[in-house]
Amino acid sequence: MSEHPFVHLHNHTQYSLLDGAQKIDPLLERASAFGMKAVAITDHGNLFGAIKFINHALQKGIRPIVGVEAYVAPGERRERSPLPGGKKPYFHLVLLARDLAGYRNLIRLVSSGFLEGFYYRPRIDKPLLREHSAGLIALSACLGGEIATLLRAGREEEAERVALEYSGIMGEGNYYLEIQDQGMPEQKAINPLLVSLSRKTGVPLVATNDCHFLSREDHPAHEVLLCIQTGKTVRDTDRMRYTAEHYFKSGEEMERVFHWLPEAIENSARIAERCHLLLDRGEHHLPRFSVPDGTTTEGYFEEVVRGGFEERMAVWGRLAQEGKLRHGLDRYGRRLEEEIQMILRMGFAGYFLVVWDLIKFARDRGIPVGPGRGSAAGSLVAYCLRITDIDPIEYELIFERFLNPERISMPDIDIDFCFRRRDEVIGYVTEKYGRANVAQIITFGTMAARAVIRDVGRALGLPYPDVDRIAKMIPAALDATIDKALAEVPALREMAEKDAPVGELIELSRKLEGLTRHASTHAAGVVISPRPIVEYAPLYQAGPGASEITTGYAKDEIEEIGLLKMDFLGLKTLTLIDDTLRFVKQTEGIEIDLARLTLDDTATYALFGRAQTSGVFQFESGGMKDILRRLKPDRFEDLIALNALYRPGPIKSGMIDDYIRRRHGQIKVEMPHPLAEPILRPTYGVIVYQLAAASIRGSTRRRRGRSST
Repeated sequence: MSEHPFVHLHNHTQYSLLDGAQKIDPLLERASAFGMKAVAITDHGNLFGAIKFINHALQKGIRPIVGVEAYVAPGERRERSPLPGGKKPYFHLVLLARDLAGYRNLIRLVSSGFLEGFYYRPRIDKPLLREHSAGLIALSACLGGEIATLLRAGREEEAERVALEYSGIMGEGNYYLEIQDQGMPEQKAINPLLVSLSRKTGVPLVATNDCHFLSREDHPAHEVLLCIQTGKTVRDTDRMRYTAEHYFKSGEEMERVFHWLPEAIENSARIAERCHLLLDRGEHHLPRFSVPDGTTTEGYFEEVVRGGFEERMAVWGRLAQEGKLRHGLDRYGRRLEEEIQMILRMGFAGYFLVVWDLIKFARDRGIPVGPGRGSAAGSLVAYCLRITDIDPIEYELIFERFLNPERISMPDIDIDFCFRRRDEVIGYVTEKYGRANVAQIITFGTMAARAVIRDVGRALGLPYPDVDRIAKMIPAALDATIDKALAEVPALREMAEKDAPVGELIELSRKLEGLTRHASTHAAGVVISPRPIVEYAPLYQAGPGASEITTGYAKDEIEEIGLLKMDFLGLKTLTLIDDTLRFVKQTEGIEIDLARLTLDDTATYALFGRAQTSGVFQFESGGMKDILRRLKPDRFEDLIALNALYRPGPIKSGMIDDYIRRRHGQIKVEMPHPLAEPILRPTYGVIVYQLAAASIRGSTRRRRGRSST
């Protein structure tokens, strides 16, 4: 389709929680199909979807316009008193970012709305808007806007005053009177008044459609969504409603609606032309670690790492004398120098000091810390700093999976702490780097297959036992969807085809499945910033009574904008181990040092072989216990392999069965290639680990390289 001049400047995505029914990608696909060169998102009071929207719009060649439909308090934003006559304590106002300055001001305004102005909704006020108006364009919004409210009340002179006030706040040319027509009687009444007001004040008009769903056919599903939000059923007469016209219309449709006011259509394109938001990319915003006077971050990093290396070397030396060290000491020295130089080149010395310091704090105070997980276990530097307690050379772990100059991304170290004392570590980090510079991370719950069927069933007023029975026909798998269930469960498909109410329930649920249902706090994610987080990302608080302040961006977006995201996982297993050690000391007078326990205790492996592993992290599920009984592990490498193999893919493919049969000599172990023999010997020729595949590729490349010289 050829390019159309109209641009939608007022759109609600799924991040207008339980109100917007437009997912970002389908919205962009529709805009592209309509030949629209730009499109805006303006979710209610938040910027939750902004980064994803920007990225996906640019990928589709569409100019992204980031905005928000803000709530403006009638007075001071901190005033939390009900208004007479049951009036809402806020007005709507659409704000669009023209540029980076405007985007940063949106972040400030949205954050203040949640942290300072929350009263039913996250509210700002006019003084705050005046302070942060640079780079923004404002539209007067829908029937809930202040101008529309005054016009509906017959207060035209006051509406004129307020229009000029907003025009003064935003600066010349940055305030527009928004005009909509979705067939509502109130709009028919005030639209001529808006035109008259524009003529009197010189404030231009712009047409929008306040889109909440993609197509007219989505209107029934959106009605159900609103019922889920408000706890109503579709049969209730006093419920919140939108018309069927609040969909994402084509430019031609909008022209037909406003054929009598072409300037309002043209102004949508003029506004879009003024919006050019380019975010800073590729820069990492790491917290500043305070080093002793007379040293640099890099120098202090090397000093601490080398000190830790000497401590570890004493242990390696003893193991070498006892013949228990698989590799020569010189390999440790070479690996350390390689890692140090790469970390310095990539500018992450300060990052390692931050992590080292907080783990040192925990250990010094007796807070149990896990031995390490994920790709960080491949770092010898992390081992020397006691960030991890896993010797990466002993277990043939590679550093490049953790930090690779060919893949410039922030290091990612997940840290397990005692569940009971995790908050002490967060408190320490907050105190050290500043309350404004530390926050937990938001996460979003979506309407999954079973849950959405139950939600929709309630909104339709269907009997709960019937709805519950249908929901339970959806397989209880993490990747379960209604479409998959219809394909895989004939009884469900038959009910949907033959029973009209069930068919309606399923169809409406399909439309709402995957929409964002609520915001909450990520179980582990913490952000540490060099300056107040609000300079980089919005902040969110569920309300004035909520104890936690989180970022307004989820973890992937936080990493993308260059902020340091760390996972502080509260692990109940560590708490259980700590309690057990204390109990043994109190009752038996025996002090157990976990670091000195060996990994070759036959009695312990016998427990694993009998699947007596309740309470053992990663080995306590019923499925894992069945495998332990079959395998009867007698070495640590078997436990490592089982932990890696116990995943949906290897289970379905039969890799676990293959491993067990090879382990017991029931299948002859054959290597795919002589070069693979030293790599796959520990796993009986089964490629269990991603690292094994990488090592095989590396071996073949080296061989080809030698052959060509």
